[in-house]
Amino acid sequence: MQHYIVRHYIVRRCVVCPCTYDNGIKRTAMVERIIPIGPYHPLQEEPEFFQLHVEGERVVGLDIQIGYNHRGIEKLAEAKSYDQLLFLVERICGICSTSHPFAGVNAIENLIGVEVPERARYIRSIVGELERIHSHLLWLGLAGHFMGYNTIFMWSWKTREIVLDALERISGNRQNYCMFKVGGVRRDINDGEIPSYLALLDGLRPALDLFRGAVQDDPVIHARTKGVGVLTAGDIRDFGAVGPTARASGVDIDIRRDDPYAAYDRVPWKVITASHGDVYDKVIVRILEMYESLSIITQCLKGLPKGAIDAGVKAVPPGEGIGRHEAPRGEVIHYVRSDGTNRPVRYKIRAPSYMNVATNARAVVGQTISDATLILAAVDPCYCCTERAVAVDSATGKILWTGADLIRLSREKTERLKRETGRR
Repeated sequence: MQHYIVRHYIVRRCVVCPCTYDNGIKRTAMVERIIPIGPYHPLQEEPEFFQLHVEGERVVGLDIQIGYNHRGIEKLAEAKSYDQLLFLVERICGICSTSHPFAGVNAIENLIGVEVPERARYIRSIVGELERIHSHLLWLGLAGHFMGYNTIFMWSWKTREIVLDALERISGNRQNYCMFKVGGVRRDINDGEIPSYLALLDGLRPALDLFRGAVQDDPVIHARTKGVGVLTAGDIRDFGAVGPTARASGVDIDIRRDDPYAAYDRVPWKVITASHGDVYDKVIVRILEMYESLSIITQCLKGLPKGAIDAGVKAVPPGEGIGRHEAPRGEVIHYVRSDGTNRPVRYKIRAPSYMNVATNARAVVGQTISDATLILAAVDPCYCCTERAVAVDSATGKILWTGADLIRLSREKTERLKRETGRR
């Protein structure tokens, strides 16, 4: 289990009494208290544990513990064919349900060295950008809800329906689109329906204008988000943060541009960055990114080339491959190793939230308790994607149990429970 610990005292004036600090040394001692957030908490849709160390209303330390949601996806992948594998990784996360297959096909195609048909490249980009808008809208609605601004929550949920309708018409599904396969895509887009898709997406722009106006003009949102949870460009590099979390701090990175794939080098678009690194800039970056996604989708639909949608890959040779994709939360990486059979011998996943969640250890310290919960949500964490479980002695760093040990202990407990309950 990964365990990040920070103890950093930065308060210059006591928040509950008039005592002051001289050169960082407190004149009057305060009691440090612990406030747990999680593993189950109304703020979080998935289990994660944050332990706030507070003095008065100020956070002076943060412990982050992950690993409450382990499903063994990487191990399960070793028992799946390459075609089945994409259905498996699609279920790592509901909101990133095309991001993981995107990185997955990039990894396998990197291993094979296959050239994906142009039409399939464009369709992949369309689906990927629709998911980005969907994900950002979901996060924006929840952010409004966390601030008590439920109007934005309701606007966002209504606008998401436009995106989900488009995804359903293209793939047949509102979630888990099952569009990607090694060498191409599973379903084509009917050229005759493109005008109707464009008309459907035209309804998004006024909604995005509404969100941008609400965030830029509302003084309450400014008060809750500006100067809160600041991450500098140096912090981003220290933690290896990615996606909107990094771009909000002025770090100009985006895999779609830096290592092009699909149709991202076939149409013009720009990477959105901001400079302050606070919660406000994270909101603005995501809103402006939705405009860029809408532009990419529109261009891909209008310029959709003719031709095949599948390269007809029949086998995967021995070797290794790495695939990257700019998911809504940032760069996701998939690694695959093949021995020439129809199943991988090793499959490894690194999701963006695994890097971004750790930045809270710096962003939350020094903030108030009420702001801490908002900062924790500002990186748009996905705990399903960050699943990791290792039994380690926190004092020595020694691994207590291997994977085989955990399986053995689980079986022993199952047998014990059977005996105790009289079940066979």
